[in-house]
Amino acid sequence: MASPAPPIHHLSTCTVKPSPLPPKHCHLTPWDLAMFSAHYIQKGLLFANLPPSLSTNQIIDHLKSSLSTALLHFYPLAGRFVTEEAYDENQKVTGIFWSIDCNGEGAEFIHAIADKITVSDVLSPSDDVPSFIRSFFPLDSAINHDGHTQPLLAVQLTELSDGIFIGCSFNHAIGDGTSYWNFFNTWAQIARTKGVAPLSRPPVHNSWFIVGYDTAPIKLPFSHPDDLLERFSPPPLREKIFHFSVQSIAQLKAKANQECSTNSISSFPALAALVWRSITRTRNVPADQKASCRLSDQNRARLSPPLSPDYFGNSIYAIIATTTVGDLLNHDLGWAAWLLNRTVADHNDCTIRGRLREWMARPMVYQLTGFDRFSVMMGSSPRFDVYGCDFEWGKAVAARSGSANKFDGKVTSYLGWEGPGSVDLEVCLVPESMSALESDEEFRSVVCPSLELEVLVRANNRYS
Repeated sequence: MASPAPPIHHLSTCTVKPSPLPPKHCHLTPWDLAMFSAHYIQKGLLFANLPPSLSTNQIIDHLKSSLSTALLHFYPLAGRFVTEEAYDENQKVTGIFWSIDCNGEGAEFIHAIADKITVSDVLSPSDDVPSFIRSFFPLDSAINHDGHTQPLLAVQLTELSDGIFIGCSFNHAIGDGTSYWNFFNTWAQIARTKGVAPLSRPPVHNSWFIVGYDTAPIKLPFSHPDDLLERFSPPPLREKIFHFSVQSIAQLKAKANQECSTNSISSFPALAALVWRSITRTRNVPADQKASCRLSDQNRARLSPPLSPDYFGNSIYAIIATTTVGDLLNHDLGWAAWLLNRTVADHNDCTIRGRLREWMARPMVYQLTGFDRFSVMMGSSPRFDVYGCDFEWGKAVAARSGSANKFDGKVTSYLGWEGPGSVDLEVCLVPESMSALESDEEFRSVVCPSLELEVLVRANNRYS
């Protein structure tokens, strides 16, 4: 079960600003506006055994300086949201407009210390994710609308007894996981190269017009934000990391394809099918109950013409495969993987534009309370270059997330430490379901022992 929280003390808080920029006002897309009731993205990296020649103050000064430079390129993150109201001839509010005032107000940077916590405490490879990790992230429980008064980006460096953790809270109405990891990698590149080298993936702003819409602000037909916002608190959850090696993923993919007599099922639908079946089995619900698996899929490459892969903003949809519990569990893994594979294939330019038209006709924001408790949500992606974030200290030991956007059935996917082909899944379930999942025969047959302790040994040798 989750560990008790050791003390974590905030030593300092400051604001990091970019160099002065010309005033800009950025309008938001439907993909951005729909995120206003969700939490900030909270993701971070654990670094072990940094160069002994570097003091913590040197690390912090360098991070602040490089962050200031990064904010010049990712300038929306240094701004704040603003709301404007629309009125009729009788001065009655007929709608609201949300946008970003890119005023350079800055991002928050926190220096904290947790000298009773070790790197191995964070890793806890055979245990649940420790509850103290949520304290490594600022703006806990904040929803994206809070970016009117709170920073759109907040960074916390937490000193551990033998390493550091860098946690970022990144407003999800500013960008999705693709945007988040592009920012994090770019920041690391600037720090690593002292800002001299050209950016390998400069962000692309203001390409919304490619989708066929101009840049005019979108009017939301509500008189007050309270009409569409909510603050979600999940029930008590267990969170655990499960590791899937390159070999286990390859074997799972081969099994799914063999059972369907095809070779078109890719790795992730096969893994998602395993998770969907295994979690559904833990819930002991009737065979005629509908059960869904939602996959967070980005739209950039699926549009025609495509958005740039470096488009900075949101461009994702949750795509949904639905069947009955009986069909899901009575058929084999390949059947479920094929269903998910077809769902992904059907997510194309026509489908995306259809969903945009529906949203424009009836604007809404996503509500976490509306998640179906019989379903599974696969978020994030093992394609994100998590371990490319090298601040000149070498590869991170592990990635972890805060408490944001978690609920029963939420599964977050990370690239495994081994590299492409390996996957780490962070699974969030109510306690009784997690206990059943740990004993599920089909699931256990694919999960591998965690590599993180071996990784830690390698990190220990880096500067010895």
